[in-house]
Amino acid sequence: MQVREKEIVMTPLQIMLACIGMVLLPVAIAGIALPLLPGTPILIVAAFCFAKASPRLETWLVDHPRLGPPIQAWRTHGAIAWSAKMVASGAMSVSFVWMLASAAPLAGKLSAGLVMLVAAGFIWSRPDA
Repeated sequence: MQVREKEIVMTPLQIMLACIGMVLLPVAIAGIALPLLPGTPILIVAAFCFAKASPRLETWLVDHPRLGPPIQAWRTHGAIAWSAKMVASGAMSVSFVWMLASAAPLAGKLSAGLVMLVAAGFIWSRPDA
């Protein structure tokens, strides 16, 4: 008698979330190397997608020696690494200065600046990982 493994049946929503996670994962990995790409937030969203789609993928990502610690820090303490805070703040500052030099309308510049200021405030309000 042959023993069959339990079939894993995914709903269309789970398939979509797994695909989104698979697309976000290499973007997050690129963000680790590229200073202007926010790797950690994208990694956290990928982990969220995997958690809703596949416990196996989520476990792999959270237990990964390089990628897992930021996710674990966020989940347990809502913490963001000091270096990630610095990179995010620097990227927002550079983006804002670049935008000021552009021909964008003043209202757009002020709106984007306010959004970046609120985002920076949130980031710096989180404990250090």
